[in-house]
Amino acid sequence: MATANTPQGLRGPAEVTKKITGWYIAAAVLLIVLGIFGIIEPGIAGLGVTLLVGWLLIFGAVMHFIAAFKGGGAKQVIFQVLVGLVYLIGGGYFLTHTIMAVATLTLLLSGVILAEGVIEIVSYFRMRSEGASFWLLVNGVITLLLGCLIFFHWPSSSIWAIGTLVGINLVMTGITRLMFGLAARKVLKHATA
Repeated sequence: MATANTPQGLRGPAEVTKKITGWYIAAAVLLIVLGIFGIIEPGIAGLGVTLLVGWLLIFGAVMHFIAAFKGGGAKQVIFQVLVGLVYLIGGGYFLTHTIMAVATLTLLLSGVILAEGVIEIVSYFRMRSEGASFWLLVNGVITLLLGCLIFFHWPSSSIWAIGTLVGINLVMTGITRLMFGLAARKVLKHATA
């Protein structure tokens, strides 16, 4: 005999969606708070990013060592072991020489930002006739100036560059996620009304 009552552990889709969007909004607020902390204390945030990269490199080294013993011939094993050793040395360097690693990451970051600026400017010249291509040029010039600012002030830019940029990224990501979560709540509210 079937009963009309829902079991205690099961909920309707509206309640589950509301709970999920609640966690999504909470995570977005946490990202915003962490981003603000990164902007306020860029040196500490830069050290945190450096330690994270170091541990990720160590984890990558372990994965390459595991992959080396899955077979695939001597060439494959040697390649995986060599890549694993490079990751292990890089991760060890980042974890034991954090200040130098922050400077290294900052120099790498300036190179990436400079390359991105050049690519944006080249893209503008290729797409000049398209609507809104002017924003590619604006973005490219600003990105190029930021890359130059970081590069020409290196290594002193190591103190603020990574932490500030990661902080800004976290704030923007958090705001975007917050808007998505609030929009989902609004749709849910209209759907259940």
